[in-house]
Amino acid sequence: MWKTILRRFLVMIPQLILLSVLVFVLAKMMPGDPFTGMITPQTDPKQLDALRAAAGLNDPWWTQYFRWVGNLFQGDLGNSYAYRRPVTGLIGDRAVNTFWLALFTLVISYAISIPLGVIAGRFEDSNRDKAIQVYTFILLAVPSFVFLLFSLLIFGYILDWFPTSGYVSLNVDAGTPAYWLSRFQHILLPGLTAGLLSTSGTIQYLRAGVIDNTNEDFVRTARSKGVPERVVFSKHILRNSLLPIAAFMGNSITGLLGGSIYVETIFSYQGMGQLFISSIGTRDYSVITALTLLFGFLTLLGNLLSDIIMSIVDPRIRVE
Repeated sequence: MWKTILRRFLVMIPQLILLSVLVFVLAKMMPGDPFTGMITPQTDPKQLDALRAAAGLNDPWWTQYFRWVGNLFQGDLGNSYAYRRPVTGLIGDRAVNTFWLALFTLVISYAISIPLGVIAGRFEDSNRDKAIQVYTFILLAVPSFVFLLFSLLIFGYILDWFPTSGYVSLNVDAGTPAYWLSRFQHILLPGLTAGLLSTSGTIQYLRAGVIDNTNEDFVRTARSKGVPERVVFSKHILRNSLLPIAAFMGNSITGLLGGSIYVETIFSYQGMGQLFISSIGTRDYSVITALTLLFGFLTLLGNLLSDIIMSIVDPRIRVE
């Protein structure tokens, strides 16, 4: 299995190289440059040309690309034009915020969706199943940004239960209990809403899996042998029903780690998703290329994680 995982990592190398070229070229094709926002009626064009030349923006794209790749292997992703600081440190700070939000969102999502999916599948067509179906249909029907905005309006502004922006209060000292409490309070509302939004798909997959596996021959055989119903459900029905969940669990994890653009932007949460959107607006090429390459790596890693998780859930399945 470890040889297969190593082989999959080696296959990812040419994919990342191709992705890096596409990302770099597309970023350079964007109109304007980081110095476009400095143009005013009083701006000296020669001064802007000097800044572009000093930044290497007048070089051919392939020269800029290989220079960027060379710096990348040295751990240097360049400097952010908008934030005036190294991109590595900037993304690192935002990645920590995104990690805690993603972890909380993932816990909330599976803590809600797995029990509801099991109940809906095990008690098909009951009132509990119908209530859960209505819940999932509502979540699927309401656009995510509308749900997020209403949650922010009701629980953040009207009821004033949660902070409405940022990731920590400004009046607390870092490292103190008040600091960590403030961070948790700022994660609660975006994490809860994002977790609720991500439950509908898991519930539907798990419900369908439980219903389908209940009617399989191996389940009927186990029951005919007198195996207790509790064992039949946990060992045969539930375990096989979790396979579709495991199939996309890796992508769910890495997708959350990449940062949710809607959630982080609406709640003004300083994570990688919000950084990506703001960098596009300011044409901060060094941040855009670094984040896009990171998101691409996380996507490829998510596919591998899904295969590994499936092999853990069902030992009969091996990563090919």
